Order: sequence, then structure tokens, then C-alpha cells
Amino acid sequence: MGGLTRTMVIWVPDWPVAAAAVATGRSPDEPIAVLEKGKVLATSATARAEGVRRGQRARDAQSRCPELVVLKYDPVIDARAFDPVLSCLEAITPGVQVIRPGMCALKARGPARFYGTEEAAAEKLLDRLETFDVHGSRIGIADGPFAAEQAARVSSARTRVHVVPPDGSPEFLAPLSVDVLEQPALTDLLRRLGLRSLGAFAQLPRTEVLTRFGPDGAFAHRLARGSDDRPVTGREIPPELTRTLDFEPPVDRVDQVAFAVRAIADELIARLTELGLVCTTLRVEVGTESGRIHEREWLHPRWFTAADVVDRVRWQLQGSGTATSELTSPVVRIRLIPDQADPVGAHVDGLWGGGPDERIHRALSRVQSMLGHGAVVSVVIGGGRGFAERQTLVPWGDPPVPARPPDQPWPGAITGADPKRWPALAPTTVFPEPIPAKVFAADGTQVSVSARGELSGVPTGLQLADSNKIHPITAWAGPWLTTERWWDPSTESRQARFQFQTADTRAWLLTLHQTTWQAQATYD
Repeated sequence: MGGLTRTMVIWVPDWPVAAAAVATGRSPDEPIAVLEKGKVLATSATARAEGVRRGQRARDAQSRCPELVVLKYDPVIDARAFDPVLSCLEAITPGVQVIRPGMCALKARGPARFYGTEEAAAEKLLDRLETFDVHGSRIGIADGPFAAEQAARVSSARTRVHVVPPDGSPEFLAPLSVDVLEQPALTDLLRRLGLRSLGAFAQLPRTEVLTRFGPDGAFAHRLARGSDDRPVTGREIPPELTRTLDFEPPVDRVDQVAFAVRAIADELIARLTELGLVCTTLRVEVGTESGRIHEREWLHPRWFTAADVVDRVRWQLQGSGTATSELTSPVVRIRLIPDQADPVGAHVDGLWGGGPDERIHRALSRVQSMLGHGAVVSVVIGGGRGFAERQTLVPWGDPPVPARPPDQPWPGAITGADPKRWPALAPTTVFPEPIPAKVFAADGTQVSVSARGELSGVPTGLQLADSNKIHPITAWAGPWLTTERWWDPSTESRQARFQFQTADTRAWLLTLHQTTWQAQATYD
């Protein structure tokens, strides 16, 4: 055990709650629950006092605490909020390794030698976090990251530093539950075998553990025995690329701000060039005298030049003002933050050119700056059952994130019909509002569909509500019966879908809801 690295783990309890609360302008002292996939991921101390626990469903948690504030877990916000905390720690000790947002590790030897003892070093780090408004942090010190993490978790608000003596990790870990291994399948099996503590698991022979539980079980066995030999590797501190410009006195004209921003834009692009990087996503923060911060994320089809940066700042200012030259509130600060910087080689044109047309991007961005953020949109295809609900209109320049995740199963979703007759192609035109229609059989009666999917007649003619012309149907496929949201009577929908081809070579997607036909889309 003497060869294991003495490790110091810093843990900020309830970090997802703190990050989400700050992002939404709330206090972490409120009863807050952060949800992931419909279950409670983390709770504030106030919520726990009301009986809210991790793993509960949202409805169960709210029944225990009616005043509960439910926030959605966002890993990007979680990690972004923790980055300044890491920078705060790295200012007094290098080599900080991120375990997860809210928890990090570092080698204990260096700080202990500088401050005298491990306890003194831990107290110094806690004081540093307190001055940075990160309250309630705890530190565990032991041989290896796993034992140090468990030491941090067993500490309390009163005793915020827990030190496990050298070579004492096996004895410290022995009474802990196997659940701390965070391997649900393995821990469930160990419990069924009667091995409920790390000490009981550690007593098993290593060769038999490897044979029975495989490499993952062997790794967990090493952790349970206190033989965690994983090295602590400090993160590589990224270069500081953010550029800030303060105005004293505040400036109230767009052209003056844009002229001043040119200097820091040139400086930012020059620094990126030195590092062999290009910026493809730029975040512009505009601080005004009123105390508000106007933030906007800009995308670029290739990469930003200094002129592009100045244009985005000007457009953002014009979009937040009442006129093209004056602002509603004077500007006191501009921050340019390259959210995504890629190697320049990843965006070089091929041998014969190529790449997105920058002129189109500039033109659309300019129109957007004059008409408003949501005036120019593009379509992003997401998840859903019908083509209309799969469309998400995203403002130009925003991340193309669909409203519904496309990777989840959508029972009853429209797909290709018989591949021998109908290719699995999406329609070229989806009507914003379905067009009422009529479908006739050969005897002139309207076609209907029974609950079992039986047609009252063979479809031979299609008539749209905006025309008196009846289009002869030359081919058709269907019906595909769907029942959507059957659990909610107010939104329940039972309908049959058809694909028709008419004599004018057009193909149509129609739905029949009870006795009402509607044209949803056309295919080319």
C-alpha cells in the first residue's frame, strides 16, 4: 500500500442543484430538485428535509414537497459552472483533475509540503473556495482517488476534512456498502450472494473474482481492497481566449462600440491563429448600465474573422436597441467568448474547393439583425410521429437542436410504406395547416375506414378543398392505423394514414380522422 498516491478529493455537495439554481436565478437554499430522465438526480438540503430523495419520480417528489422547484439537469451548464471553481483552485495549487462537475482530485504531497500538513493544506483550499462563494465544500485524503472520494463523502458539515492515515484505506473502506462502487449490476449480484460490504467483497480471492465477474469486477475488487493505483493527472489548462472590453464612461452608440471592439477582435483572432485554431461558435456578452447582460451565441459556416466578430457585435447591439444607432441602455462591457475552437485543418477546403457559402450566412444574419432574432429560421428534423411535428424551426445562427430527440423510438411514426412500391422518402412539402380533402370510390361515395382497417371502397379520386377538380388516383398504399396519446382523452387521436399517387404524377400523404380527410404533405 505504501506505493499508492496520497490523494486529496474536493467535493461540493449538491453541485447540480447549485449550478442549476445559479443558471435560473434562484437560491440554492430553496427546495430544489434537479431531474434527469424524469427522476431526481440531486436535491437541495431544504428539499431533503421535506423527504425528497434521489431516484424519486417527479410526481412522488412533489407530493412530499408541494413547494418543490423542479429544474432540468443540463450537463453543459453543470460543467461550465464548475470551470471557474477549478480555476480558483488552480490559482493556488496546480495539477487539479476533474472527476465530475462538483468533484475534483489532486496529489496531496505538494500542497502538504507547502502548507506543512495535509490538514493545513485542505483547510487552505476550503478557505479559498469560501472566498469564491462556494460554500459547504468537503475534502477527503487517502491512498488513491477512490478511498479519498469516500473519505470526502463521510465527512460532515462540522468536520469538513476527513483524513485516512497512510495504509489505512482497506480498514476505512471495509464497513462501507458495495453500492459506493457505482456498478449496479455487480452490486446487485453481490447482495444476492450475501456480500453487502466492501470488506466482505475484498476477502474474495482475486483470481476467482476475475473469473466470475470479469475485468470490471476485478477493478471493483481492487477498489474495495484499497489498492486504487490510478494516477492523478491534472487537467491541461486551456489557453485564456476570452477577451473583455470595459467602457468608462458607458457608450450609447452602436458605431462607437463596434469601432472599439475591433481591437479586441483582432487580438482574439491573432491569438487563435498562434494556437492553430479557428473559432466556429462565438458567444457575445453585452453588459449595460442598467445591470442587464444581453448574451447571444453566434455560429459561423466556416470560421470567424475579425471583421465577422465586429459584425456580430454590431448586429447584436442593433437587435437589442430601439434604433440602428442608439441603444436603450449604454454599454459598459463587451465580452467575446469563443465557445468552440477547432483545429484549422478541420475546416480547410478540399482540393477542388467546397465548404459552406459564407455570403449566404452573412446575408441571412444581416436580415436577422434588422427583422429580429426569430425572423429568419431554418428547419431541424427531430423526433415525432407525423412529419409536421418532426419539424423544429430554429432561429438562424442558433444551435440546430430539435424540440424532440430523434434517437428515441416513436411508435406510430410515419415511415416508408411498402418498399417495393413506395420508397422510404420524406415529403418535399409539409403543409403548415392540413388541407381538407375528399377521397372518392368508383361509385362516387366517400371512402371510409372501419376500426379494423377495412376500406368501404377502393380509392379512385382525390379532391382538395381549394379546388373543384377531382384528381384520378393511380396508386395508393394504406391504411396505417395509429392511436396517439390514448391515455389523455383531451388529446387522444385515432387516425388512418394513406399515400396516394394521382394522374399528374404527384404523390400525397393523407390522413383520415373519423370521417375527415386531410392532406398533410406532398412528395416530388
